[in-house]
Amino acid sequence: MSKATEFFAQRKEAVFWILAVLWMGFIFFMSAHTGSDLDQGTGLFAAIKASLEDFVARTVGLQTDVVSTLAHFAEYLVLGILLANALRLRTSAGKAFLIAVLAGSLYGVTDEIHQIFVPGRLCDPADWLTDTLGCTLGALCLSALKRPQAKK
Repeated sequence: MSKATEFFAQRKEAVFWILAVLWMGFIFFMSAHTGSDLDQGTGLFAAIKASLEDFVARTVGLQTDVVSTLAHFAEYLVLGILLANALRLRTSAGKAFLIAVLAGSLYGVTDEIHQIFVPGRLCDPADWLTDTLGCTLGALCLSALKRPQAKK
């Protein structure tokens, strides 16, 4: 491998890891806020949450907080993609998938523990399960997209 190729490969890997860490920071930021923070807020996230809740209430008729579950799933789906993408540069696709799911699930545990210390939030094992499922699907999607194609 030439020095230039190696240089760009290292930069690419660094960018992938930076994106994963930034996304984990976003998850931490969102976990530091309660649903009522978003209900009473006027920002972008409050507007998105209100629109989704209205949509769910009108289409499904549910008055429960489906939005929170969807948010957990979506956050960790993206995390699974980002972790698997960073890991695949150093290991096989199977190991990258497994490590991404385990790391994402572990981060979900720390996320739930973090929420114990946020007024109005609680540690919910169902959220952790949702996080793990989202991370698993994200890592699986990346594995399917990055699978080597057979030559025709």
